[in-house]
Amino acid sequence: MTEAAQISLGRRLAAELIGTMALVFVAVGADAAAADTGGAVGTAARAVAPAMMVAALIYAIGDVSGAHFNPVVTTAFAMKRLFPPRLVPLYWLAQLIGAMAGALVVRVLLGSAVEAGVSTPHVSQASAVGWEVVLTLRHRIVGNHAALAVGATIALCGLVALPLEGASMNPARSLGPALVTAQLSDVWIYVIGPFSGAVLAVAVNFVVHGSTENDREARRAAQGEP
Repeated sequence: MTEAAQISLGRRLAAELIGTMALVFVAVGADAAAADTGGAVGTAARAVAPAMMVAALIYAIGDVSGAHFNPVVTTAFAMKRLFPPRLVPLYWLAQLIGAMAGALVVRVLLGSAVEAGVSTPHVSQASAVGWEVVLTLRHRIVGNHAALAVGATIALCGLVALPLEGASMNPARSLGPALVTAQLSDVWIYVIGPFSGAVLAVAVNFVVHGSTENDREARRAAQGEP
């Protein structure tokens, strides 16, 4: 691997780490702030804030890493042959480290209130898994031009499902605070559900749109090339 390629990979991983950290800080921080203020931060704000952060991050650093910030998105792009499979574990690692860092910052700022940011179902576990599968069926859109669409979709899903099961849609977002607080009993829901939804999304996309592996624009967007 050339020095230029190594630098490029380092920048990509740094962007994924920082972006996931910012996303988890906002998502977990909003939940923690709601608990710490007795509900002054409402459900709508908790749903919209992470969505706005994702949209902003796509605009800001989407041309560096592809703005995945979610192991499920990385996996879906790899399954669609838009992203190199060899980079998937590295992206996952960067995203998990970023998620834990974001949750740790919330813990430093708000103490035990960070526990409110742990993804927790308020319906049965089976229902929560089903919700996560359905909410994650949305991986057609890619690239900087899709920032508003991605953000709006995340906000809509959050407004509907946040009171029911947390509307994670992102294993890193749930694993970060769960690991920081050592509350791991329900975290499997937010790993199995989104990954299952991603597999179904790729299958549906193939049936409806056909193969996307020859879509140069989509491949460049997924890999963070300008």
